[in-house]
Amino acid sequence: MFRPATRISSLPAPATIAVATRARELAAQGKPVLSLALGQPDFPSPAEALTGAIGEVEEGRTGYPPVVGQKDLLEAIAYKFKRDNGLEAKLSQLMVSNGGKQVIFNAFMASLEEGDEVIVPSPYWVSYPLIARMFGGVPVDVVCREEDGFRPDAAHIAQAITPKTRWLVLNFPNNPTGAILERKDLEAIAEVLRTAPHVLIMCDEMYEHLTFDGRTHLSLAQVAPDLADRILIVNGVSKAYAMTGWRVGFAYGPEALIRAMVKVQGNITSGICTLAQGGAKAALYGGMDGVETMRATYERRRNKVVEILRAIPGLTCAMPEGAFYAYPGIKSFIGKCSAAGYKLDSDVAFAEALLEEEHLAVVPGSAFGLGPHVRLSFAASDEQLMEACTRLKRFVQGIR
Repeated sequence: MFRPATRISSLPAPATIAVATRARELAAQGKPVLSLALGQPDFPSPAEALTGAIGEVEEGRTGYPPVVGQKDLLEAIAYKFKRDNGLEAKLSQLMVSNGGKQVIFNAFMASLEEGDEVIVPSPYWVSYPLIARMFGGVPVDVVCREEDGFRPDAAHIAQAITPKTRWLVLNFPNNPTGAILERKDLEAIAEVLRTAPHVLIMCDEMYEHLTFDGRTHLSLAQVAPDLADRILIVNGVSKAYAMTGWRVGFAYGPEALIRAMVKVQGNITSGICTLAQGGAKAALYGGMDGVETMRATYERRRNKVVEILRAIPGLTCAMPEGAFYAYPGIKSFIGKCSAAGYKLDSDVAFAEALLEEEHLAVVPGSAFGLGPHVRLSFAASDEQLMEACTRLKRFVQGIR
């Protein structure tokens, strides 16, 4: 009889996927399910990306690609870092992976020893602690409070650092809260890291172009160039360019780390699909008009959704400053019962009851390391968002 390895059997399924699975089951039963659970842009991929992928076919570039990525895509990535972040990246500091998740996998596999600690400010994207645990890493939470705009306190990061700390993960703009880090936040964190030269820093900047209210994204590598030999930037084309299915992520970091990550990838997947690489190259060289259209649309939706959420008695909701998620607090409902009699003893129970009773799929905040909250995506049509808010309000009004 098959027995999964301990490192696998002890891992919970990512909550985002679990919720989506149950939502699909209900939909298959004919229920009118509306899902705001996944971070899926509701825009088409850029026309340039489609043309770029077709160009790969027409040029016959359908053989095995280099593990590190095709040279012309690496050049496009270097161009992107110069244009968007003012960073001069050598090609030897770059690599391409099957989405941002593989970049994280490669980095942790290449660097973690059993018992190494990975500091992850919470709420966090679900995959950071799960991947760290796969390689014997020990996730360490640093709680970011709603009243602080879900920004990490540098002093709390300093308190979490030990001789076993290997990584600090910074994901801003943040999934699931939409929080961003301003220059003063980054400068304070940089000061802490200068006292801990053994700590590597992973900066996941997948949502860098999706910022609101006139804010612009700043990378730690811009603010603290003296830390560049310890910073790994994770990015890709999934969110800003609505290319989730293309599976193109990329990394920029110290040459020795990149070489180790390439070695890992060479023994897992090798290089990524050549057609996807051609599409990503074209998207990165293309203009930013399409990105700005999406950003402005998300900002308008955010304004309306947060306005409605804040008007629902019992809910709290910090204003997301980027990405495309809202993270309302549901503390006042814990311990009560839904209209159908579900005991709401956690945000998991709240999300499950909401899905069963109103057929609205959201993700419980405890899956992201901080509850009681739920995450909902506003990467959906205006009509879907208004219907979702109606269902959520109706569900809350039935709680007793």
